[in-house]
Amino acid sequence: MERVNAVGRRKAAIARVFFSEGTGEITINKRALEVYFPSSILQFIVKQPLSLLEAEGKYNIKVNLNGGGFKGQAEALRLAIARALIKINPEDKPALRAAGFVTRDPRVVERKKPGRPKARKRFQFSKR
Repeated sequence: MERVNAVGRRKAAIARVFFSEGTGEITINKRALEVYFPSSILQFIVKQPLSLLEAEGKYNIKVNLNGGGFKGQAEALRLAIARALIKINPEDKPALRAAGFVTRDPRVVERKKPGRPKARKRFQFSKR
């Protein structure tokens, strides 16, 4: 297998993954997964597509992650891993889609409007 790469996005986070044959190491920005995401919940989110296809320990994954917060980065990485797994084996797509790992979540922060304190909030109305 040659190197397979894919991109995943969520909110402001962008994850670029590079798959190669290996022992199952996940390296994010030159740090181990456990160091980058100390939270076990976020580690679980990242590994979901791999555990669904029982592909843990088959690939070494190198990741470039930037933008967003912890949760957005973890979900962007999950999408990128799912997309790379589909590139490797297209027959896995229905299983990943059924689990909801292929859908790009389009929700992003709404921009602030002029003359308002936030995107939709208004200043307090005063009658007098």
